[in-house]
Amino acid sequence: REVTEALQDERGTGYTTALKLLQIMTDKGLVQRDDSSRAHAYEAVASAETTQRQLVSDLLERAFGGSARQLVLQALSAKRASRDELAEIRRMLDEFEKKAK
Repeated sequence: REVTEALQDERGTGYTTALKLLQIMTDKGLVQRDDSSRAHAYEAVASAETTQRQLVSDLLERAFGGSARQLVLQALSAKRASRDELAEIRRMLDEFEKKAK
C-alpha cells in the first residue's frame, strides 16, 4: 500500500502497475516478498547506500564514459549546492586526495 500510494502521488501509477513493478524487482533480486501474511509485504534486499553506489557506478560508465569529473560537474550544475554541502564536498575531496597519495 505504501509503495502504491507513493507511486500514485508521484507518477499517477495504479495498484496493478505498482504490483507488477514489485514483481519484476523481486524476479531481479532487488526486493524480497514476505509471504507470511495475506498482504503483499516487500523489503529491499540491498541497503540504500549499496543501491546508490551501484546506480552511480552504472551512470558514471554509461552517461559519462567513466569520467568522475564530468559526473561531479553535471551534478553540481544541475542543483545549486548549499555552503554546508560545498564544505562537506571539499572535506571529502581532501580526504580522497590524501588517500590517493
